[in-house]
Amino acid sequence: MYRKVLLAYDGSQSGRTALLECADINNFLHAEIHLLAVAPLMAGLYLTEGFVPETLQEDENRRFKEILDEGLKLLEERGVKAEGHVVTGEPVDEICRMASGLCVDLIVVGHRKHAFFMSRWWKGSVGSTLIEDAPCSVLIALAR
Repeated sequence: MYRKVLLAYDGSQSGRTALLECADINNFLHAEIHLLAVAPLMAGLYLTEGFVPETLQEDENRRFKEILDEGLKLLEERGVKAEGHVVTGEPVDEICRMASGLCVDLIVVGHRKHAFFMSRWWKGSVGSTLIEDAPCSVLIALAR
């Protein structure tokens, strides 16, 4: 059974769906839950402008800390105690790094289905890439 679960949370509707699924699953698992928010690197701005003001990355990190706090509060309201983590980087890399470091048995992520093939191709998917790189099982909760 799953003893440690890592829930990747970005505050989106699909992220909330995953969070609620994780809370439901934990009612019978009673696993150790870790909630992870990954603040993206502001590298895109670096590529276009040639620099990234430190305050801009700090603002983004602070925003993801607020997202994490919201997720922790939602879990707590459902009777689930979780440890929160905020990191900065590429989502799949950071999720896999955290999963390995914590020795989790299950990663839970949300996913929103794209209506058109081109939007799936253009946007990419953390969930599908994560399946390839994850060190453990992955549960993808679909937002409808």
